[in-house]
Amino acid sequence: MSIRECRPIRRRAFLTMMAVAALTSLCPASAADGLIAVKSPRAPAETMNRLESVVKQRGLTIFARIDHAAGAAKVGKTLRPTEVLIFGNPQGGTPFMECAQTVGIDLPLKALVWTDAAGQVWLGYNDPAFLAERHGATQCPAVENLKRALAAIAQEAVGP
Repeated sequence: MSIRECRPIRRRAFLTMMAVAALTSLCPASAADGLIAVKSPRAPAETMNRLESVVKQRGLTIFARIDHAAGAAKVGKTLRPTEVLIFGNPQGGTPFMECAQTVGIDLPLKALVWTDAAGQVWLGYNDPAFLAERHGATQCPAVENLKRALAAIAQEAVGP
C-alpha cells in the first residue's frame, strides 16, 4: 500500500475516533445499555426530591423510594448516594403491555439518582424504546408517549 492510499484510511480512522469520543461524552462511561442519563446540577437528595415532586404533580402513583446507600450502611458497607423511585400509572403502562405483555417485568417505571465517582449527580431511567426492543414491541405507539413523558419529567427535575 502506498502512502497516498494510507492517508484516506488514517483520515477515516481519525474521524471515527473523534465521533466515538463525542458520543461517549454524552453519558457516563458506566451507563448501561438502554439507560438515559441526565446530569443534575443539584445534590442527590434535592434531585430525588424534585423528581418525586414532579411525578406527584403529574398525577402518577409513587410505589416506592428506595435508598440503596442507606441499605448498604445497614450491612456495614459504604455506597455513594443511590436512590430509586418507582412510579407509574395504568394509563401509560397498560397500552405498552397491550403491545407486549412481558414488558410488565420492566414496569412500573423507575428512575435512579446517583452520584458517580467524580462527584457528578445523575438522573437515569430506562429508555422505553430499549424496553420495546427487548420485548419485541418496537412498533408500539405507546413508546413515543412514554419517551416524551420521561424526558420531560427528567428535565423538569434537573432544570432551573
